[in-house]
Amino acid sequence: MKAIIYARYSSDNQREESIEGQLRECKAYAEKNGITVLTTYIDRALSAKTDNRPEFQRMIKDSAKGLFDMVLVWKLDRFARNRYDSAHYKATLRKNGVKVVSATETIAEDSTGILLESLLEGYAEFYSAELGEKVRRGLTENALKGKANGGYVAYGYVIDRDRHFQIDPITAPIVLEVFKSYANGRTIKQIVDSLNEREIKNSRNGKFTINIITNMLKNRRYIGEYSFGEIVLPDSVPVIISQKLFDRVAARMEKNKRAPARHKATEELYLLTSKLFCGKCGGVMAGESGTSKTMRKYHYYKCGNAKRKNHSIKKRSKRIG
Repeated sequence: MKAIIYARYSSDNQREESIEGQLRECKAYAEKNGITVLTTYIDRALSAKTDNRPEFQRMIKDSAKGLFDMVLVWKLDRFARNRYDSAHYKATLRKNGVKVVSATETIAEDSTGILLESLLEGYAEFYSAELGEKVRRGLTENALKGKANGGYVAYGYVIDRDRHFQIDPITAPIVLEVFKSYANGRTIKQIVDSLNEREIKNSRNGKFTINIITNMLKNRRYIGEYSFGEIVLPDSVPVIISQKLFDRVAARMEKNKRAPARHKATEELYLLTSKLFCGKCGGVMAGESGTSKTMRKYHYYKCGNAKRKNHSIKKRSKRIG
């Protein structure tokens, strides 16, 4: 008989030798039983709970070419840990004249073999489901203790040896600068350009983008809130941004969201917002516009204190153009 070997491992904790061990035992079984191994199909770091495995799908497709009679696996759980997928793809292989054989599990060809194979497949699915539950419990416990669960770490933080979040003294000031800049009137694009011009890198050592800054401005972790699934824990992470500043930023983002076209036009016109200051009182000059008697529209900067204190606009404004 002619066979191919399918091998798979799903966890980063498993070493490359686990694949080599599977191949070694499958080849030993083939040699002992006079089976010719044509090639191998290997999926690395992919779970058998899903059929979304490139080499697995290529193997199923190749089975229709009539090149081999057998799929040899180390154990049946290498083939699938989902009873539906197992039955579906085994049926496809049988249709193509191919059977699945385990190199380490002795399964008879009679009715008892059907029962044993069903039990092994059921146990594989049970083990996978139980493992998932244990992982979720562990992640939930970590979250309740304010510990990191791996994956992306928000810019401005580092993870200590106990898996707790700690403020990064190098990047946290950048986060504070971004929030203050946006709250004081700068656009997200201006903030991005400023960071990139100064060659400040993001968490992946690349350039900042509008999406990165937008997500940063929405991240409630900076006010000490830790969320995981449905768990939301306030005051569980060191605070980088005050609640007051975060709310100011959120309010401005919501306002801009409601009138994006008008806001974009305003931002492009008043490029000196937050950069121009009143020569008399030092207040921030903000962009405004007005229409003359001749219906001509003028754009200018006006001191923010002028209106509140009822001072003369003429003395405290600068026209654009």
